Amino acid sequence: MLEVTFYELNTVEDRQLLFAVIMARYEGKWIFVRHKDRTTWEIPGGHREKNEKINITASRELFEETGAKNFSIIPICIYSVNTGETETFGQLFYADVKSLEKLPDFEMGEIKLLDTLPESLTYPLIQPYLFKKIEEFCTELERN
Repeated sequence: MLEVTFYELNTVEDRQLLFAVIMARYEGKWIFVRHKDRTTWEIPGGHREKNEKINITASRELFEETGAKNFSIIPICIYSVNTGETETFGQLFYADVKSLEKLPDFEMGEIKLLDTLPESLTYPLIQPYLFKKIEEFCTELERN
């Protein structure tokens, strides 16, 4: 069984952060992406490249997977996924997208703008936890 755990920023060694996941909102809707080879939906994000800073990974992946050009991006927390055999770490971000351009011709087939998580998720044991964490962040942001 998978276990998703959250950590404060800067509490896990930077070199351990292998992924950046970006929960992005455009015109009040959440952006989800569908890989060209899949029928399921996912939160934009991806693998960190060698010698790349995790914040750069987040911005790069957001553009490559959604076509977002003008956006603000905020690091929220670190998360881990523990399979019982291995534990991998990533950093979760929130992005407010001001403009979307044509989807780059990389790995994503389309994007979808939704009010909530879609039913058909690529990673259904992980993505709901990340989405909930961002919803909590946004609720707190609206209170202040």
